[in-house]
Amino acid sequence: MKPTLVILAAGMGSRYGGLKQIDAIGPHGETIIDYSVYDAIRAGFGKAVFVIRESIAAAFRAHIGDKFAGNIAVEYAMQELDRVPAGLHWNPQRQKPWGTGHAVLVCEEQVQQPFAVINADDFYGASSFQLLSDFLSGLSPQAHTHCMVGYRLDNTLSDFGYVSRGVCETDAQGYLLGVTERTHIQRQGEQIVYMEEGEAVPLSGEETVSMNMLGFAPSVFKWFRKYFEEFIAQNHQQLKAEFYIPTVVNRLIQEGRGSVKVLQSPEKWFGVTYQEDKATARQNIRRLIDAGVYPEKLWA
Repeated sequence: MKPTLVILAAGMGSRYGGLKQIDAIGPHGETIIDYSVYDAIRAGFGKAVFVIRESIAAAFRAHIGDKFAGNIAVEYAMQELDRVPAGLHWNPQRQKPWGTGHAVLVCEEQVQQPFAVINADDFYGASSFQLLSDFLSGLSPQAHTHCMVGYRLDNTLSDFGYVSRGVCETDAQGYLLGVTERTHIQRQGEQIVYMEEGEAVPLSGEETVSMNMLGFAPSVFKWFRKYFEEFIAQNHQQLKAEFYIPTVVNRLIQEGRGSVKVLQSPEKWFGVTYQEDKATARQNIRRLIDAGVYPEKLWA
């Protein structure tokens, strides 16, 4: 059974200042999504499900989705504010999506196989997709064991501003004990720090962090649904409260409803959090092409 790849592409790109999901970084107009899908196909994934918004659907299909025809099955799921439990009403001033956990939940109808979840604007590296595929290909849809691809923190930073990362704690067997979200992580001279209550707290750079690259059995959807219903009942009038994937992962572990194996990736992450990141991303892709990791033209 080939696993499915779920790509979270509904984000607004507020810090980036535009629809970063369709910006070209490859020499022939390829986006980061192109390289992720290419790596997923090579690793053995059988379907890609894009989670997007209706407002970007036409542009996204034209620039991204249509090019994969004949290479991998493609489906879409829409992440909209009205995808909430019946009978609940939200603040009419809210525009922000409900978060990454909600994005996973809205694709339940499109996913019947073990599946991976990634961000649209993060470059994860070919070996990371192979780690995921190897794990998911042997997983039963009813399993309660899931996985997360972990990266060294110092392999995941931007040179142009702060990032948010989920810092992972694992046991001796490499199973996740919990994820702590740290915001405003950045380099300050020779140090890496995050901000907490206005204070800079140092990090070593060797911490394992989550980059929202996870693998699940479909059995997990019932817990995404349960936890989201609880979240939305408490936060439906909030303008910015979000339901995150790590919230689900932490509760699964704490409540004994599942385990999460951390798969350590040797890859160096890069992405386009800021406009200034684009030039660096293009240089990184060029180096990988020159090293033979990717062909000059991805979809020849």
